[in-house]
Parts: sequence; structure tokens; C-alpha cells
Amino acid sequence: MIAAREANPHQLASAAVVVGTDGSTTSDAAVQWAARTAAHKRRRLLIVHGLDLAGTRAVLGSYDAMEPSVVGPLRVRGEHILAEASALAHDVDPELAVTTQLSEANPAELLIELSQTADLVALGAAPGVGTLAHLGSTLLAVASHGHGATVVVRGPDTGQPAHPVGPVVVGVDGSPVGEAAIAAAFAEASERAAELVAVHAWSDLNVGAFAGGAYLEIPIVDLEIAEHALLAERLAGWQEKYPDVTVTRKVSVFGPRELLGKWSKLAQLIVVGSRGRGGFRGLLLGSTGNWLVQHADCPVMVVHPS
Repeated sequence: MIAAREANPHQLASAAVVVGTDGSTTSDAAVQWAARTAAHKRRRLLIVHGLDLAGTRAVLGSYDAMEPSVVGPLRVRGEHILAEASALAHDVDPELAVTTQLSEANPAELLIELSQTADLVALGAAPGVGTLAHLGSTLLAVASHGHGATVVVRGPDTGQPAHPVGPVVVGVDGSPVGEAAIAAAFAEASERAAELVAVHAWSDLNVGAFAGGAYLEIPIVDLEIAEHALLAERLAGWQEKYPDVTVTRKVSVFGPRELLGKWSKLAQLIVVGSRGRGGFRGLLLGSTGNWLVQHADCPVMVVHPS
């Protein structure tokens, strides 16, 4: 294990799998998932813990003399959390290259910054309804504002792969900016030698254009045909780039939340797009994505446009 305190965070995270930990059982599960993923991708693993000293100092106020007595134990606890997380990662793969970073930063701000150069960022979420107590706000902040891919590790037993031989499932919303999610899903399916299931809920499209005409102008009998054509169009170039990936296309009248929620019971990974600044149609983090990172039965990857 390599510990890092003052190293350039972007250099530490460059092309690495990054995982945040707070010492909870759910973040332990995220560390294990991240370790398996890093080993499979042949990437380095960077495990980070943010102390949020600015928040601590705000609480201490003018009692600066008390700060060492408070901050000191926080640092000791943080080092202990990182050491245990590193041991967990090496239990997954003893040969895995693992680096740890104890930072004074707020956990969400730290992970968002590291996401700029990371291969992906992972963090844990409690099973069932609701978010992880300590990482709850962090989880939603990173999923909303991170760069690249953020994976929220979920599942009935998140210490083990949820569905190790299940498909990778991607939600296709029909928008050009959703290409980032499709690209990530194809790459993940290829690396995992997994089937890719591309799902599209055509009841979610009530605005927009296809083949030069508005969706609402298409006769209802032709709408499903148009949606199948849209899905095929979005996937065509990627299927050529990844000929090793077997793709199954699914078009449904159900909303994306219901559709992807059902698939999460079978999938090893769900991939959805992020809203991005200003928002766009379809799989919005504020609705479908937000619901999935709190309720899905498998890990959820939220992909932000480059």
C-alpha cells in the first residue's frame, strides 16, 4: 500500500479506479467492488477519505486551541479507515496496486475533483430505500456533479458481486448527449465479456424530433416502429466499434424508472446518463437516475458527458 497526503490529486487519480470510504460496511462493499473492477481493468486503485476539516473548523469557531485535540483523532481514525480499506482491497487481489489518500477536503468535493482524471469513481449506498448515512449527501453530490463515470455500489449483498454473469444494461434516452452513457456501457460490456441490453422507454419521449419530424406528429401506429429505429440508430456505430459485444434491444411503453428498476434485479451493472448543466430529455439524474442510485438492486453507473 502507498499512502499519499500532499501529492497532486489529479496525478494520483489519473486513469485509476477511485473509491471513497468512511469505514462503514456499505463503503467497505464499494471498496471491494472497486478492487475487483480495478483488477479486471488492470488499473490502479486509489482509496480516499475526506476529513472535511473546514466543516470541523466551522464548528469549532474561535476555539482554535481545541483544534489539535479534535483534528488529531480525526486524522488517526482516517488513517485507520484507509488501512482497513486497503486490506480489504488486497483480500480481493493481493497483487493489486493500491494507493490511499487522507485529505482535509470535504468528501464530495474531493471525489468530484478526482473524477476529472479518474477512470471512474465509486462509492457505496445502503441496500433498500434511502442513502448511506454519512455518504448520502456525498453520493448525490458526486453523482450529480462529478466528471466522467460515477458508480454507486448497490445490491442486496454489496460485499459480493450482485449478478456476476448478468448483462450490462444501458438506458438510452434518444438524445445526442446520451452518447456518453452508450459509449461507457459498450466499453464495460466488452471488458466484462457480458451481454449488453439497451433499453428505451418510448413513453418517456413526448418532445423532440426523429427523421425530420416531431414525435407527436407520428401516427400512433407508427410510433413503436419509430422508437425501434431510433434505438437502432443510436447503437449502430457502437456495435461496429465493439463487434465482440452481443446487444439486445428493448423498447417498452413503461417509464425508464420502472424498466431499469426491473432490469437491476438481473444486471451486473446499470448505466444511465447524467442530466448535465442545463438538463436534457430522458434519463435525468433528478428523476430516474436519482431513484436508481437509491433503490436499484445492482451497481449504477452515472455517466457525465466529457
